[in-house]
Amino acid sequence: MKISDFLKIKAHPVITIGPNDTLASATQKLVENNIGALPVCDNQGTLVGIISERDLLKECFQHSDILGNIKVQDVMTKSVAVGTPKDDLDYATSVMNQKRIRHLPIVVDQKVAGIISIRDIVSFQLEETKAQIRYIGLLPRRTRFERRL
Repeated sequence: MKISDFLKIKAHPVITIGPNDTLASATQKLVENNIGALPVCDNQGTLVGIISERDLLKECFQHSDILGNIKVQDVMTKSVAVGTPKDDLDYATSVMNQKRIRHLPIVVDQKVAGIISIRDIVSFQLEETKAQIRYIGLLPRRTRFERRL
């Protein structure tokens, strides 16, 4: 599938931010739109950068003393989607997609046994694809007669 086809299926407008907007405005857009990054565009719509959740976290950590007073329990997500070791990887992918999350804790008896990220799944799928391509040369070649059939 071409990226253009994927973008048509996705059919979500691109949410952007200007370079002179505030970090508070960027945070608000990320939260309201449930997204993880914003392309930064100038007045002509030209891409000049990108700001992500990670960029905001780094900035907060480096410049805010108030974070030392806020407890994790005050901001954590309390309704946590989970998987189990017996679930298929397709289940994890489906849950992450439906819930729009990037990390899925894997639990056994309500204890964390591991965590899977969307990046883990994509990396695994890419490696699996590479392996298939790497071994495709081992298939027997068909004769000219067989190709016509």
